[in-house]
Amino acid sequence: MRFNWHRLRTARTMVPTRPPRRSRRAIFLTWLRKTHLYVGLWGALLGLLFGASGILLNHRSILKIPIEKSVQRTVHIAVPAPAQASPEAMSVWLQQTWHFSETQMPSVKVEPVKQWLWGGQSVLQPERWSISLQSPQHGLKAEYFVGNRFVRLEQLDATPIGTLTRLHMAVGVNVFWVLLSDSIALSLIVLSLTGLLLWTQLHTVRTLAVCTSVGALFVAIWFMWSI
Repeated sequence: MRFNWHRLRTARTMVPTRPPRRSRRAIFLTWLRKTHLYVGLWGALLGLLFGASGILLNHRSILKIPIEKSVQRTVHIAVPAPAQASPEAMSVWLQQTWHFSETQMPSVKVEPVKQWLWGGQSVLQPERWSISLQSPQHGLKAEYFVGNRFVRLEQLDATPIGTLTRLHMAVGVNVFWVLLSDSIALSLIVLSLTGLLLWTQLHTVRTLAVCTSVGALFVAIWFMWSI
């Protein structure tokens, strides 16, 4: 009986073979690419807004970009008695009267009673309240001396570019915008880290070079900060 070698070879070729297993390094790099892609997609639009407004902020003095409108309205108005009780009561009255939302927290500065030498005589200055309310579109500054029946108000309106810069610096915005800005900042950090790791391809020499460079950068920042 002759042995059929052709049938044996055919049976061997029909045996299913397992696909080669991917290494952990390849799986991790694939995960990094997907993370880099989707995080970049999330931060692309607002990142463009933050980048453009950041450039305008850096060069506003050179380009003479108007951040606020030239018209400033300053008035002295009567203060109701309940608003004269405390700086907090004054802040609440200003918020309600000029329609600032409760999330736009005022900045309050209280200067105690001071003794000044003016015109060769000793003058007693009453306690002074300085209250600032800000929104992306406009700002309001109030100056009040305790015991006075009037408060001095100064209103500043922002230009369209000024509104962008206020949004960039999160001036007078609500909690949602602050959290959104934090998410964009976090996405930029993630993009930087994943980009560096993708460039290294997890090779030892490249990874050590990146770690050394990042460490030197942080040391330089710490040294400049401590001076």
